[in-house]
Amino acid sequence: MTAAEPDGRGRPGAPTLGVLTVGQLVRLCGIAGLGPADASAYATVLVEALGPVAERPLDLPPLHRTFLSDDHTPVEYSLSFVPDGTPPTLRVLLEPGHAAGGNLARNGRLGLQAVRDMALRWNISTDRLADLEDLFFPSAPHGPLALWCALELRPGGVPRMKVYLNPAARGENRSAETVREALRRLGHRRAFASLPAADGFPFVALDLGDWESPRVKVYARHDGLAVAEAPALCRMDPGPGAAEVEQFLRTAAGLGPDPFGTGVRQADAPARITGRPVLTCHSFTETDGEGPSGFTLHVPVRGYARHDGEALDRAAALLHHYGMDATALLRAPAAITARRPEDGVGLLAYLALAHQHGRPPRVTAYLSAEAYGVHPARAPQPTGVTTAG
Repeated sequence: MTAAEPDGRGRPGAPTLGVLTVGQLVRLCGIAGLGPADASAYATVLVEALGPVAERPLDLPPLHRTFLSDDHTPVEYSLSFVPDGTPPTLRVLLEPGHAAGGNLARNGRLGLQAVRDMALRWNISTDRLADLEDLFFPSAPHGPLALWCALELRPGGVPRMKVYLNPAARGENRSAETVREALRRLGHRRAFASLPAADGFPFVALDLGDWESPRVKVYARHDGLAVAEAPALCRMDPGPGAAEVEQFLRTAAGLGPDPFGTGVRQADAPARITGRPVLTCHSFTETDGEGPSGFTLHVPVRGYARHDGEALDRAAALLHHYGMDATALLRAPAAITARRPEDGVGLLAYLALAHQHGRPPRVTAYLSAEAYGVHPARAPQPTGVTTAG
């Protein structure tokens, strides 16, 4: 019998995307200190937000090649840690218009409706999103995505919500123009000029609803980044020190010295990171400010590790360095998959270091759902080889 039945409905009794991701989410809620009632409520929200695709059997391929994950699962998780001894904050990122398949315009319409439905449930205003609809949802959109939605899961069943928008929607060549205009409409007239040079702007994100200081976040891509140039990408003042930024990048990507004691043999320090690009995120909160109030460095650890066991070692070392308990992260893989971390790479997708004015530093680990596939572990590479796909 083939993976998919001839009628396109999959094998009778095959597990579905909804069953898989609900199980993952419930187990991760337990790790993050959320009770059964909250876990159940958030699982219901996840299924409703995914729509009909939640019922799609996993022996059928994904409806389209979503940019959200390497195996095209429209769901990703993250655990965000701070050095205060509290459990990590669990977030779930999803593509609410995935049921539209490859139709980007319909994907955006379905996604907007799902976001509005969730916002209505929790009495969250979507006015800021409405102000930008013509920029990010044209009739014939371009680019790799239409709309993603992230939920930061809190006790009590009411999450914080954010949306991710596509600056290339009106064409890749207009991405910078779209970012500049979006910032202007949201009151951040001087924000674009404060951004560092970039090779692209993959996302603009908006906090919606009950945030202490709602942010507009601009993500920038840096191809072939020189490690020594990474600190200069931070434009918040004051921001993290240059040595901190460079050492986080080196440790997360396994490049050069091992200052945080991962115990993993690391390659000689390279001049540039020439595999998967590093991303930075620049957060704006004050409309009268000269520059961003937050900076995050996103390192695609999955592109620079032989397997997830190695990536987890680096993540645990970074958490320990910042005075954070790594126990929850080390338990997370078993909540997502039955495979050993050493048997694949990509379960731990990104490691991020975030600084925000008035708050302690945050380290976030992004975890793939792996509903449709696992990238095999890589063979050991010779000393000095530092890049991967």
